[in-house]
Amino acid sequence: MSWNPTQNPECPQSLDSIETLIIPRARDLGGFEVRRALPAPKRQMVGPFIFFDQMGPAEFLTGGGIDVRPHPHIGLATVTYLYKGEFHHRDSTGADQMVYPGEVNWMIAGEGVTHSERTSEEMRAKPGSLFGIQTWVALPEHAEDTGASFEHHGQEALPFIDEGGKQVRLILGSAWGETAPVKTFTETFYADAVLAAGAQLPLPDNHEDRGVYITEGSVTVAGQVFEAGRMMVFRPGDHISLTAGPLGARLMVLGGETLNGPRYISWNFVASSEERIEAAKEAWRQGDFTHGRFRLPPGDQGEFIPLP
Repeated sequence: MSWNPTQNPECPQSLDSIETLIIPRARDLGGFEVRRALPAPKRQMVGPFIFFDQMGPAEFLTGGGIDVRPHPHIGLATVTYLYKGEFHHRDSTGADQMVYPGEVNWMIAGEGVTHSERTSEEMRAKPGSLFGIQTWVALPEHAEDTGASFEHHGQEALPFIDEGGKQVRLILGSAWGETAPVKTFTETFYADAVLAAGAQLPLPDNHEDRGVYITEGSVTVAGQVFEAGRMMVFRPGDHISLTAGPLGARLMVLGGETLNGPRYISWNFVASSEERIEAAKEAWRQGDFTHGRFRLPPGDQGEFIPLP
């Protein structure tokens, strides 16, 4: 157990422990802002995490919401984690699942999957909000051709630590002596941490790569303050502890084992070779959703996003 919740160890550190500081790129999608931290110019991945988007916070008028039409993925697993709002997830495995705050949607694309994410009609009947994080986890080569699959776990199934001004929900993998139920292919950890003012959170020191994304508030590392909207990637092996600022902080803590090489990324596809990417593009371009590589999600087959 790398964190005893009843203790706040003093971890000697310096700013040299921060290997990379990432300031996400913001995009306005028509009243809905997305901030992308990964991939970044100086850092493609943190552990197996290759894509990291902050969605919102956004407010919707009655009738408004999100409509992400069916689109394909290969070579990755997607994670949807919400702070506010909800999503209606459908995919080509047959999964039809509402997602609410504190729950985890884990969709393994493998050799190919198609999914959509929309605001439900019930939610559109009134003003609403959306705030959350979407990530992609790149698969190791031995799992790139696995069949698509889907897991959903509610709040009650995820390990939760509440001690000393820290509330930490483990979403994926193993950390702080706990293990989440989601199936992963490499050593991974991913957690949602809410810290009261002045509370300290030691990072797990048994993972090769470790990063932190600040969604709310601020934290101090080695005497320097980092505000919301920043991702820090820390040097392997250093003992790191974060201290929440005067208004507290909310963090996504992520990392794990690095893969055996970089990944190619094109549109919604991730792969260990360009040939895999091109084959997936051609399959989607052909649009044979009856006999081809990709199927459309049952219940959401009326439209799709074409290949750019």
